[in-house]
Amino acid sequence: MQLDQATIYSQVVEFLKEDLGRGDITSHSTVRGGIRGRGRFLAKQDFVVCGIEIAEAVFSVLDADIQLESHAYDGDRLTKGTEFARIEGNALTLLEGERTALNLLQRLSGIATLTKTFVDAIQGTNARIVDTRKTTPGLRMLEKYAVSVGGATNHRFGLDDGVLIKDNHIALAGGVRRAIEYARQTAHHLMKIEVEVANQTQLREALDAGADVIMLDNMSAAELRECVTIIRGTAKNVVIEASGGVNLTTVREIAETGVDLISVGAITHSAVAVDISLKIAPI
Repeated sequence: MQLDQATIYSQVVEFLKEDLGRGDITSHSTVRGGIRGRGRFLAKQDFVVCGIEIAEAVFSVLDADIQLESHAYDGDRLTKGTEFARIEGNALTLLEGERTALNLLQRLSGIATLTKTFVDAIQGTNARIVDTRKTTPGLRMLEKYAVSVGGATNHRFGLDDGVLIKDNHIALAGGVRRAIEYARQTAHHLMKIEVEVANQTQLREALDAGADVIMLDNMSAAELRECVTIIRGTAKNVVIEASGGVNLTTVREIAETGVDLISVGAITHSAVAVDISLKIAPI
């Protein structure tokens, strides 16, 4: 996933407004305006780094003369104690941007790290880890970017990005077949239709109605294998997604059932921010 620079900078402006408000009272009352500083970004644990470009954008919005030099790229594995970037410029600016930059860097690195753990857990299978819409409002673009940095694949970005018929749609439409038929009437010819099914009855109905992608929701490994066998026997080109009950204990077994995709909401909604410090000294 490529980041849109204009969007990054517009978001960063809003992030800084939230933290700065009318100005950094503490820094301006304790640090002389002309002092220059140098900051060192330090890894305080092992993690997959993500968000260096976003952190740099935070300081650039505040002062275009700030210089950040990174010794790592997004996606690199860092070990505890590693100094992975340095930043230099007006000390007041470094202090003003410190927390916003670290919050983003720590959050995105946490997502990339957890995602990489899931990706590694299914190594050697034909399945891929995908994300969901279970993201922090306002941070979806950045969090989905972190997922891609961690080695997984992005699912649809938003409600306008694809047809995914879920249980509530099915209930309101009056059944799986009817929901798919309604979707076929409005979706253009290039758009695939995905439907969530909870059992084999719904699965067969979805296959008969011509679903392009089938999400097998909250099924045991044994149920998943049975459903994969049914799908492969009747519609070899249908993409199969498993969802629900996915964690690091179950993900390998799910991948080995033969599904194509495994959607994991936890990689965004439950990722823990990693521990990174920015130590600033006068120069």
